[in-house]
Amino acid sequence: MSNKKPFLVVIVGPTASGKTALSIELAKAIDGEVISGDSMQVYRGMNIGTAKITETEMEGIPHHLIDILDPDESFSSYDFQQRVKPLIEDITARGKVPIIAGGTGLYIQSVIYDYRFDDEAISPERAQQVQEQMNMLKTYTNEELHDYLGTFDPESQQAIHPNNRQRVERAIVYYLKTKKVMSKRKKSTQLTENYDTLIAGIEMSREILYQRINNRVDIMLSQGLLDEVQELIEQGYVSCQSMQAIGYKEMIPVITDGMDVDVATELLKQHSRNYAKRQMTWFKNKLNVHWLDREKMSLTSMLSELTTQINKRRNENG
Repeated sequence: MSNKKPFLVVIVGPTASGKTALSIELAKAIDGEVISGDSMQVYRGMNIGTAKITETEMEGIPHHLIDILDPDESFSSYDFQQRVKPLIEDITARGKVPIIAGGTGLYIQSVIYDYRFDDEAISPERAQQVQEQMNMLKTYTNEELHDYLGTFDPESQQAIHPNNRQRVERAIVYYLKTKKVMSKRKKSTQLTENYDTLIAGIEMSREILYQRINNRVDIMLSQGLLDEVQELIEQGYVSCQSMQAIGYKEMIPVITDGMDVDVATELLKQHSRNYAKRQMTWFKNKLNVHWLDREKMSLTSMLSELTTQINKRRNENG
């Protein structure tokens, strides 16, 4: 039996940089399957605001971790890690190449680096108890929830802004599961020995990227983003954490409070630009990326460069 490590390709980059198109072409070139590395595309019914790939755009390439949850279900880097590892094994066993494509850095990092979340693996019964406790806390305001966190983990309370409800809830869930505080948690970040990983990233000037982001937002509005948000609200998802994602939280006040849509659109563009800046900072500080310059390279030339790097890596490792 071969001891050769599974080969894994990861495509990263900020929002609106062109990861989807490159991943499709790469999958066709190297007989790959795509695993979404996006924290929001897991949710059904949240399509336009997440720029979710359509079946037509997939061009027959299998995609994984898209439309697997309802908007009121939770999903974390731990959940991502636990789902992706078996997928990589399955795709590899079928003679295909797994390609993770997405912009959620922590999710991707949890797979390609040896992040150990074993202390979060609890019994279904205990998980149900934790969920019931969290349901009780849903009535808390952001400030009340933040204060509650401070009763057992003041260090995390100090580090997390009260309005970052997702991170506050994450710290609370971690405590409820483990009876340990998130601020004392230690993660191993040694490069995993499970995969032979090539990380490619798409970069471009901030001016060009921001223009692409602004154009994407305009397209989302023309495709019916407001109607999508309206439908989610009518289905009872307005208070879900998923609805606090960029693309949704800006549009909710248009429907519920009569905010001017142009004001909301500008907020969405601003928040998307800020997020893209944070993504690039993360990728450049946390990952060893082979960068592809989108301004100097066409999709074809990026694909050629990437396949050359893949073949080189494969030859080096037998």
